[in-house]
Amino acid sequence: MTTRSPILSLRGIQKSYGPIKVLHGVDLDIRPGEVVALLGENGAGKSTLSNIISGTVQPSAGEMTWLDKPYAPANPRAAMDEGVGMIHQELKLLPKLSIAENVFVGRYPMTSGRLDRKTMEDKARAGLQRLGLDVSPDRLVEGLSTGKQQLIEIAKALMLNARLLILDEPTAALGGEETQALFRQIERLKSEGVGIIYISHRLEEIRQITDRIVVMRDGAKVQEFDSGDVPIRTIVEAMVGRSLERMFPALPVPTEEVALEVRSLSSPTKAFRDISFAVRRGEVFGIAGLMGAGRTELVRAITGADPISAGDVFLHGKPVTPRSPIDAIRNGIVLVPEDRKLQGVVLDHSIAENIGYANLGEIARSGWLSTRRIREFAEDYIKKLGVKGRGGQHAGELSGGNQQKVVLAKWLARKPQVVVLDEPTRGIDVGARSSIYDLIMDLAREGVAVIVVSSDLEEVLGVSSRIMVMAQGKQAGILNREDANDVSVMELATI
Repeated sequence: MTTRSPILSLRGIQKSYGPIKVLHGVDLDIRPGEVVALLGENGAGKSTLSNIISGTVQPSAGEMTWLDKPYAPANPRAAMDEGVGMIHQELKLLPKLSIAENVFVGRYPMTSGRLDRKTMEDKARAGLQRLGLDVSPDRLVEGLSTGKQQLIEIAKALMLNARLLILDEPTAALGGEETQALFRQIERLKSEGVGIIYISHRLEEIRQITDRIVVMRDGAKVQEFDSGDVPIRTIVEAMVGRSLERMFPALPVPTEEVALEVRSLSSPTKAFRDISFAVRRGEVFGIAGLMGAGRTELVRAITGADPISAGDVFLHGKPVTPRSPIDAIRNGIVLVPEDRKLQGVVLDHSIAENIGYANLGEIARSGWLSTRRIREFAEDYIKKLGVKGRGGQHAGELSGGNQQKVVLAKWLARKPQVVVLDEPTRGIDVGARSSIYDLIMDLAREGVAVIVVSSDLEEVLGVSSRIMVMAQGKQAGILNREDANDVSVMELATI
């Protein structure tokens, strides 16, 4: 492979925003038919470099060549016309359009000047089926789960017939089966000579799918590995620039006291049926399963966000089955949702305001609300959770890891008894993940019952005392930590 001429070459690429330099002379080659992993912590420069390649951002210095010709796309459309496509981590689908319309937006198939809807839907259906997504292409995107929307974004990218694809966190919301379907498509694209830049924080999958690894740190390329088969610890240490003693913190020992109990819980939509489990004070209880297993729907129901058709929820033996999120919150049960940008924070409001919104009763005890009081209240939790930002800074300016800390901060200020985290580290880099895991363990040590839902099998195994595995809306089994591993979890998840 190294003897092939690159389809894309970058030399000395720099990018500055005023006096702040975010890229420092990056060199990179991508050859046909290879997958190159581009890794680094949030802020390392991966997204800026990808946006330069895809025409979203213009470099301050350096040059690029594409198929041995000068390459300087003025915008994403120009890059796509050259054969360079990018699928972004943040979903960009239009909810009021159909799946097929989203897949072909901007390039609809036309016949005699009219939209050829049948051709569009047939091609969209075929693309979705290749990724294992059995859903009608004429249904609206609105209401689809995050995981299904992610697959639609991927199908959209795969239909570009591009010579180079940039995939930014393509499996962040996918389970194991969906991820393997994507990998099969990547192998097909490789065999057709397509080059792929693959950005992911799931390091185990990097070893499965990539041919080379490029590591960035602080805007510079710091290391390159000529194989994807590199120990995870080696990759992580290159990313963070220091030695790591452990990936996951030690688990605290839970008490015998049951904090939360769920009995025979069912959903009116059949998303989950007859689910029963208990979580002790100080326990981290994991929920695993493939996409569509009903994990998110279950925890949304427990926290009052989705309806319950049968069953009960108990808190310290007292029935508290919530009928709304405010019911759950008042009883000390809070949810950190899977999509923090849409459901967790108000992006164009400040960090302090985001923390304050969930705690107005505490902040405005006399009925009056002041900016100073909100700021003072929030500062304690910004410091406690290590949020890298100022109270007056907009939440949308923060990295994913720091946004997640803001969501945690607003709920921890309420002193909850049960904290439910749905995909707590989705799209968060390794260094920031470590601090999120530490916060989870801190909660458990303080006697909080913690539920963690994760599509990342390594993560759910690493943070949980026990794991409940769901399959097709049913409870497939509960595994103790000593009995839980990749094989035992997947055996239950695929029942």
